[in-house]
Amino acid sequence: MSLKNSPPSPIDEADKRILNTIQTDFPIDARPYRILADRLNMNEDQLIKRIKALKDEGIIRRIGGNFSPDRLGYYSTLCAAKVDPEKVDLFTRTVNAYSGVTHNYQRDHSFNIWFTFIAPSREMIQESLEEISRKTGVDTILNLPATRLFKISANFRL
Repeated sequence: MSLKNSPPSPIDEADKRILNTIQTDFPIDARPYRILADRLNMNEDQLIKRIKALKDEGIIRRIGGNFSPDRLGYYSTLCAAKVDPEKVDLFTRTVNAYSGVTHNYQRDHSFNIWFTFIAPSREMIQESLEEISRKTGVDTILNLPATRLFKISANFRL
């Protein structure tokens, strides 16, 4: 396992095949890793160990579904906040506690924390943002709701 600030270990051809496969064709099944292992000519335990190692190295951040909020009757928004440096940890922990937050990242800008929020209604998003503001003392949170969605696929062939 790598230390937090050290570069990740190089990946071999088997890891590349795993990464290429799980990005675009992850099976929906009670035992998806068994199906993937069959496709990749591996055994299931070997595949799971390799994926765990890739997660431990920080090469894989998350494995999960991507859903289109509007098709599920949900609303999405991009939020930008001006957060004093001494409040960044509190603010990001608070934001991350909300299940509707899908991304949360820091930028080099006066609006230094950006996150996406998805909820069943615009009112729920606004109430949550007001609650986040109260809990953290951060007054400036922009709510930039999606008016038109553009979905792109970000797959990285290795």
